[in-house]
Order: sequence, then structure tokens, then C-alpha cells
Amino acid sequence: MPPQKTLQAFLATARAALTAPPSKRSAPLHFVVDLDSLCSTLFLAYLRTHSPPHILHIPLCHLPRDDLTLRPEFTSVLKHAAVTPDNVLTLTELPSGDNGLKPEDTRWLLVDHNVMTGPLGQTYGSRVIGCVDHHDDEGKVPTDAEPRVIEKCGSCMSLVVEQCSEAWEALAKQDSGSKEAAHINAQLAYLALAPILIDTTNLGNKDKTTAHDERAVATAEAHIRAGSESRGSGTGSGYDRNAFFAEVTALKEDVSYMSFRDIFRKDYKEWDEGQLKLGTSSVPQAFAFLVRKAGGEEAFAKELEKWCEEKSIDIMAVLTTAKDDGEFKRELLVWARGGLGVVNAVKAFAEKNGKDKLGLGTWGDGKLDLEEDGGSGWRRCWTQARVEHSRKQIAPMLREALKGVKKE
Repeated sequence: MPPQKTLQAFLATARAALTAPPSKRSAPLHFVVDLDSLCSTLFLAYLRTHSPPHILHIPLCHLPRDDLTLRPEFTSVLKHAAVTPDNVLTLTELPSGDNGLKPEDTRWLLVDHNVMTGPLGQTYGSRVIGCVDHHDDEGKVPTDAEPRVIEKCGSCMSLVVEQCSEAWEALAKQDSGSKEAAHINAQLAYLALAPILIDTTNLGNKDKTTAHDERAVATAEAHIRAGSESRGSGTGSGYDRNAFFAEVTALKEDVSYMSFRDIFRKDYKEWDEGQLKLGTSSVPQAFAFLVRKAGGEEAFAKELEKWCEEKSIDIMAVLTTAKDDGEFKRELLVWARGGLGVVNAVKAFAEKNGKDKLGLGTWGDGKLDLEEDGGSGWRRCWTQARVEHSRKQIAPMLREALKGVKKE
């Protein structure tokens, strides 16, 4: 069996397979694609490729290449794996036009979602063969898919590590005497650790951290220790979980240099509910920060309106996270823009879920609230006392409220 490849060499092989002329392209091409979990995509594709039956899995980040610049934390983690964003494959590299991929010549494995959305879903949604996810099961992935892992945990990466743990261990044993292989596995471990530590607040968030997360961190850190011992120094010798978490968190939370358009699209997801489009942006700063940055509540609302118009959004939700004197806090803004039916549906969402389920309270004396004449538009901004509920729970609540509602 050939020696274990570095992540960089693996990505070069994947790029060559993806960008080959149609006449020389292997079929079918197997893809691993994320919705917002770039490290999970790279990790899962690498381990699936390096385990029997050794089918190349191409990791595809579900965003345009230009959007990688909005993820400095991702760039930082890649450095630990001796990879740069230039090595990563994005939607920009996906062949199109005359060189495009026929759906029947592709197979897709989803990470961190179980419904393929957007243009990608419209073209390739019928070619999904499996998923590893921690969101609610929407019943779109075939029941006989392999793998079909949909289970609650703090970080989807934890499920990915568990899914790949046997293959990872076998790979490590295969080259147990190789210092280079131990070094490569330590690099992979950093990819695994970053999203788990971020998603679970360094395993400290009791509302999110599960046994899956704790086991995955233990597995990854064992590979870092093995890499350190094999080399005597280097990859693992300077590892400190708290320092690594602080490094990645600081980069993820710093949006001070970004335009509002970049802030809204940094962590943006959308869904089509019938005729309606629901957009959601998660922002790692409080509304007070955003209002100050804009120069006032009205200026911030105008920035958000520009984003909604660019994306043709009928319902926009902005979910913020921040720490205030060490206390983790969430806030939520929802803007119904699609007419009276949409407004009534979003009001029903707030009535059903607001007080008891989410613990919503008026933000800033209602300075970001809006009620347009005739009910054509409605906006509310709230504090959120029930911080255990993130977009993972709130987006399905909104989608449920919008079922059957028509655009006016």
C-alpha cells in the first residue's frame, strides 16, 4: 500500500480529477460537500479516499472562492495542516457550461446538512448517496444511504471523526513507524479540533457539548501527541487546547474590518419555502456593536435592507452571539418583507416560540423594530434568554411557520 499522502498532495489529486477535460474525466466523480463546515469536508473526503475501497472523494466547499477571504479562522487552521486556501476547491472550480458535470456522472456525500440546497441542489440533488449531519432529519437522504448519520451533538465534526475513527486508526497503524505519517495525522487532527472547540466553546458549553464531542477531541488530541512523540518536537510539542481555541475564536469573531455586506454573507444560509426565500446570517458580535459600526439604528437597518434586496429575501433573520462580562449571550432579529401573509406567519412564529421556547425580550427599547402601513413589512429585534437555541433550531421554526404561505 502506498505511503499516506499529505493533505496538500491529496487536494492536488482532487483538483486534477475535477478540472480534467471531459474526455479524460473519470466517472462517476464522488464529492463531499458542506453547507458551512469546511474543515469537516476536507477531513471526511481525505479519510474516505484513504480507506477501502479507496475511491477518490473530492472535497468541495459550498461557497465561491472570493468568500474564503471572509474566513480568516479557516486560513489559520489550514496553516496547521500545511495547506493554504489556494489548495482548497470551491464552487468556483466546479466545471460549468460545455465542460460541466452531468448529474449521472456524480455522487454526493453531504456534511453538516441533509438536504442539498440552492443551484447545486437543483442540479445534483438526486445524486446524494449519504450524509453526516447533526440537524433535524428532513427525510431527503435515502434511508439505505451509506453513510446516513444524523444525530444530535455539539459539532458535526464530532460525528465525522467517529465515522472515520476506524479508518484513521488503520491508516496510522499502516505507517506506524513513519514519522511523516504521524505528522500528517497530527495535521488532520487540527482540522478536526477547530470546529469542535468552536462549536462547543472549548467543550465548556453544557447545552451543546455531548459525549460525541468529548470522544472526538480525545481521539484528535491522541494523534497530535503521537505526532509530537514521533518527531520529538514540532507539530504536537507546542499544542495547547486553550491557546488553539483562543487563536481560532479571535479570528472568527473579528468582523470590525468587514463591510456590512461581508458581515452578512460571512455565515449566511438560505432556504426556499415554496415561493418564499428565508435568509439567515449568524454574526459573532452583538447588535450594539453593529449599530455603532453603522452609525445608528436607521443606518444599520439600511445596510440590512441592501443585503435583503441583493439576495431577494422575503424573510431575513440575523442571529448574533457575543460575550458580555464573560457571559454568553444571543440576540435575534427577524424581518418579514414579503407582504401581509408573510408578516402574519412571522408574527405567529414569535407568538408560538418567543416567550417560553426562546425567551425573547425587546432589544434596545424597540429601536430596531418596524411596522409598515398595511402590514407589508414587519421587523422585530429581541434579546434571547434561551441561549441553547441557535440557528440550528430557529431556522426550522421559521420554516415551519412559513409552510403554505404565498408571496404577495
